[in-house]
Order: sequence, then structure tokens, then C-alpha cells
Amino acid sequence: MKRIAIIVGGFSGTLTAVNLARLAEIPLHITVINHGSPAGRGIAYGTRRPEHLLNVAARNMSALPDHPGHFVEWLRTRTDFADLPEADLRETFVPRRVYGDYVRSLLLHYARPLDGRSPAEIQHLEAEAVDLAPAGAGTSIILADGSTVLADKVVLATGNETPGELPGAETLGDHPAYAANPWLNWQDRLPDSRDAIVLLGTGLTAVDAIVTLLALDWKGRIHAVSRHGWLPQSHFRAASHPDFPPAGTDVAALGLAGLAALLEAQCARLRDSGENPATLVDRLRPHTQRIWQAFSVAERETFIRRHAARWNVLRHRIAPSIHQLVTAALADGRLTIHAGSVRRLEGDGSRVRVHLHPESEGAESAPPALEAALVINCTGPQTRFSRTRSRLLRNLLYRGSVQPDAMDMGIRIAPEFAVIGGDGQPSASLYALGPLLRGTLWESVAVPELRGQALQVAQSLLKGTARSTAFAVARPEPEFMEYWI
Repeated sequence: MKRIAIIVGGFSGTLTAVNLARLAEIPLHITVINHGSPAGRGIAYGTRRPEHLLNVAARNMSALPDHPGHFVEWLRTRTDFADLPEADLRETFVPRRVYGDYVRSLLLHYARPLDGRSPAEIQHLEAEAVDLAPAGAGTSIILADGSTVLADKVVLATGNETPGELPGAETLGDHPAYAANPWLNWQDRLPDSRDAIVLLGTGLTAVDAIVTLLALDWKGRIHAVSRHGWLPQSHFRAASHPDFPPAGTDVAALGLAGLAALLEAQCARLRDSGENPATLVDRLRPHTQRIWQAFSVAERETFIRRHAARWNVLRHRIAPSIHQLVTAALADGRLTIHAGSVRRLEGDGSRVRVHLHPESEGAESAPPALEAALVINCTGPQTRFSRTRSRLLRNLLYRGSVQPDAMDMGIRIAPEFAVIGGDGQPSASLYALGPLLRGTLWESVAVPELRGQALQVAQSLLKGTARSTAFAVARPEPEFMEYWI
């Protein structure tokens, strides 16, 4: 029996296991090794907070590339969505914990198929993988407790890293007023509800913290700090723009300067006509990975330095209801956004002081320092792969089983997702997907890209042994770009 092990069991790992079970035609044993976040859910969908919503409407959240209406159909099985009109249900921004139920249900359904259609079985193992070692023709996965799991092939689906360490954080240790990981239960550290809280970051993670504090009826001030002071935008209904990209234009061949000039001209045209230029980001969505791969390393570095912050604000938008809550909190003074960067964190008794470099652009320039009874690091996943905190990835780097991509944002892979080792050769047994490919593909964190990767990895693993692989590679549906932008 062929043995495949998947490390870890978040969205990417779970969907890889599901697709392996769907496609397998030979006996197949799939072991999903998971540690930390809830199995089948990962960080994003492991939240228990009902106010944490998906950032995309339900109709574009199917986990199965060949069945685009699957999630909406699944929602119909739940009493809380059964009576919604079809048009409303498709446009609903569902709680993320409900989507976690959906992904988990897929895993359980395919774990041991009762209908006998698949010869595959999925085993879940709650453990931490810390190293890989050759074992005959296969691989031995070494777990934290010293035990091992044998596999013919291994998939790295380790997901996002925890946020990077900020200056001075090393002096705080387990200070009760500092939450270094915003995806752990920082609510247990909440001070008196009339006290101040500082969020370091103004992206999606900070928005989660803001809406949770509002749901808890927080009475104190909430300060959020980022370099530009930009919050994510709301999804909005947009007109179709079939003329962008312009017919006959290969946007991947323009280079960064040419693409930036094209976008500036198109943005000006949309602003003049009273439309939101953010629609152009979504019109580029089917081309983004190809554009990124065509950039030189110098162009990628320039993009990250000059354009990435604005791109992320336009690209990663939030549910309209969430945007309204945040806007209302800004208007009534409960929330203040500051433009600044962290100079140093410093403990001050039971509180933490954040020393800042104020910025003159964007939102209200930050004061020299902010002091709070709780400071939460909401800066997002750290993306310097050579600084990974994962024991497994550090060990693989050390022994040359993997190597950083050209941007040091993840690992190098071959076209079929095989990991490229330190010798420059694709591995015959080690594969990767998800955020580990951010430096190679740029777009590698959202469901439309991840569900496609999970299918492609499964197909690569089963090449020559799978049932029909005629499923289309998942790409964002055109309707997504033209309707919910």
C-alpha cells in the first residue's frame, strides 16, 4: 500500500488529503500529521469567534475546484442557512468557524469512504513533525516525542508562520500585557475593559482583534499602528471591466515599470468616472502568479518595497458588515489609527510601552510612544524563510533538504510542486504547497489558489495511479472579479 504523509492539517493539507482520496485508484494510506491549530481548520478557520467572517462571499468558497457550488450546497444542510433565498445565501459572508466545519466535514467524509468508491483511507495523527530522514526507498518522519512515521512521499503544508519578533520583544518574555501571537487566546489576558489596548498592525489580523473587542463591548481606547495607517477596504459591487487588461496585452511581459504605468493610467480613468480603482486588482487576479514569476528578483524587491502595502490593502478586502463596524468605531473615537513603525517595546510594570517612529503620511501620525494594558502583535505572518521558527523547516534547511526561494519568502519548488533541495535537484518524495510558495507565486494564501494547488499536488503524487484527472485547475472565477470586488 502506498503511504503519503501530509504535514500539517490546515486548509491546504486537509484539501490535499481529500483530493488524494477522491482521485486514488490504488490502495492508499494518507497520514495527516497535525500540531497546534485544530485539525482540518488551521488558524483562519479554527477561530471560535462568531464575529470573524470570511473575506469572500459564500459562492466563491467551494473547496472543490470541479464543484464550484459545493460550499453553498453544504450550507443548505444547516438550519441557520436553510431558509435564506439563493441569491442572498450566495452573497453571504459566513462566519469562519462555520467554514471550518465545512472543511472538517470533507476530511471526515473521505477518511474512510463508506460507499467503497475510494481505496484510500485518511488517518489523523496529533503530533509535531520535527525532522525527515531517508528510510530505504521512503522517508522517516521524526516526531517530537521520538517516534517515527514511514511514508513513500511527504507533503509540506505547514501554513503561515507566527508574526516576526519586534524590537524589544525579547525582553518581555511572558509579560501578561504582551500577546506575541494574535492567533492564540489573547482574550484571557484582557485587562479592565476601560483600559487602552494597542494593536501593532492594521491588516486582517488587526481587524479580527478590533471586531472581537467591539463584540465584547470594550469601553477603553483601541489604538492600531502600522507604517501607513491603512485599513483593509470593503468588498463592493463593481461594474464589469472587460477592457482590462487591454485586449492583446500580455501583462506578464510588461515588467514592473510597464505594469505600474498601465495601472496608474487605468486607475486615473476609473477615478474620473467615479468608480473604485480597486477593481483592477481583481481583474489581474488570474494573471498575478504569471506576472510575479516573470518579474526579475530586482523587480520583485522593488514591488515589495514600493507597492506591496497598497496592493495588500486593495487585494485583501473584508466583508461590508465588518468594514461598517470598524468605520463606526473610528467615527465615535473608540478606535484610533496611527501611522508609524515600532522602534522598541518596553515593559513598564504591569503595562507595555510601545516606542514609535512617527510617519507623516497616511493616517494620523503616531505619537512618540503609546502605553497600554495589552499590546497585541498583529503584524501578520513573518515571511523571512531563513528565520523560520519551525523546528521541522529549520532542520530541513540545515541538512539541505530544502532551500529558500530567491526572495527568501519560502522554499524553491519545481513546476509540479516537488521541493528543490540544496543540490538544485527536484525531490522525488518531498512536495510543498500553500504559504511556503509565496516567494515563488506571490498569490498563495487564498482559497481559490490553495484549492487549485491541493488538487495539483494530489495529481502529481498519484501520477499514473489516479482516476481521471480531468478536473480543471482552480482559478478565480471571472464572476468574482466582475461582481464582488
